[in-house]
Amino acid sequence: MLFNSLPLYLLLLVLDVPSASAGSFPHALERAHKLAARHSRNLARDLRVAFGGILVARDSTPVTPQHVVYCKTKPASSLGGNGGPKGNSSSPSSSTRTATSGGVAPTSSAPSSSPWKLTESHSGSNFFDGWSFWNQPDPTSGTVQYLDENTAWANNLIQITSDGHAIMRVQTTPNITGNRQSVRIQTNSQFTGGLVIMDSVHMPTGCGTWPAFWTNGPTWPMTGEIDIIEGVGDYTNNQATIHTNPGCTLPSTDSNALSITGNVVGGTDCAALTTGNQGCGVRASTSNTFGAGFNSNGGGVYAMQWDTTGVSVYFFPSNSIPADIQANVPHPETWGNPQAKWPASTCDPFKFFQSHSVIFDTTFCGDWAGAVWSAAGIPGQEQSCAQRTGYSTCEAFVRASGAFQQAYWEVRSVKIYQLQS
Repeated sequence: MLFNSLPLYLLLLVLDVPSASAGSFPHALERAHKLAARHSRNLARDLRVAFGGILVARDSTPVTPQHVVYCKTKPASSLGGNGGPKGNSSSPSSSTRTATSGGVAPTSSAPSSSPWKLTESHSGSNFFDGWSFWNQPDPTSGTVQYLDENTAWANNLIQITSDGHAIMRVQTTPNITGNRQSVRIQTNSQFTGGLVIMDSVHMPTGCGTWPAFWTNGPTWPMTGEIDIIEGVGDYTNNQATIHTNPGCTLPSTDSNALSITGNVVGGTDCAALTTGNQGCGVRASTSNTFGAGFNSNGGGVYAMQWDTTGVSVYFFPSNSIPADIQANVPHPETWGNPQAKWPASTCDPFKFFQSHSVIFDTTFCGDWAGAVWSAAGIPGQEQSCAQRTGYSTCEAFVRASGAFQQAYWEVRSVKIYQLQS
């Protein structure tokens, strides 16, 4: 369900957050998360709308980066995590990269240093250390039940493969009566400004699914949201989107003027309250950036750069990953044009985005995948899911079918960097 601007503003007037007691403040934030809504029903339906909530006074104190590494040089073949049953190392087996599409070859040698310092890394048998597992109702009205960590291990929804890849899958049991089980995780750490690099060989795909890899602040939309990877159903072209407080805009809808490789699809106003919660998004121009196209090409690397120049999202197919990324000495200035960018000239990146955590999730139906179930025309979705599955609604298909073997994340690593002073 979408919130229009009037009820949100009335909510802001009713909730006098600054005067709330210390004891009631966390409950206000919890209510804010539970009131979240995403998506719109026109062209903007292809833009995700995430957490809705209350506005509070902003803390401008910069976050001091701390070096936290959740990885092992030689990942053990046994499963890892913070505890609880670990499941087994059954299907899917670890994917391999056999790139099939063209692209610029990666740099043959890496520089010896970088102004970006690695402060947090998740890979190998300890990948799931440093994450919290969301097990509350889905803020996007999805037909999904998110599991806590112990239950996710016990139900074999999370796994570390023998190659040290992290798997996050969904329930594939057919004919369920309630919501389908899935996983949503969020880093315990927060950062303001930085470089997030995620290396993956597989992402969820298929009718009914709505996967995302994104970052979000504690108070939506005041502290902002950056959707790095997102799409629904059989889409093959990624859509990167930001959602902010009023005042953040794109200076143009022209890709050449923005120096990006993607295409603006949702207008130039990025504010949630004035755009029906849609924000402003950029769709990738190539079909190996999301879903089945991404998976068949051996995956790739996504990078989100957040610094004084603005917020940018880069994508590198598996056969074009720069050597500086592989060597942990990233130099974004050498990567060429990003897939998407929101420049600082019209959207101050340290005013509209603060204290973000990194999030993976896979939901079903809900405000986007459910709303476009009978629609077609987006790259990869030339035929609607209603036609492809024979089910008139997304919810009916998700509950009746266990055909979600391809609805899983397989991630090599997530790394967070900070600029060295």
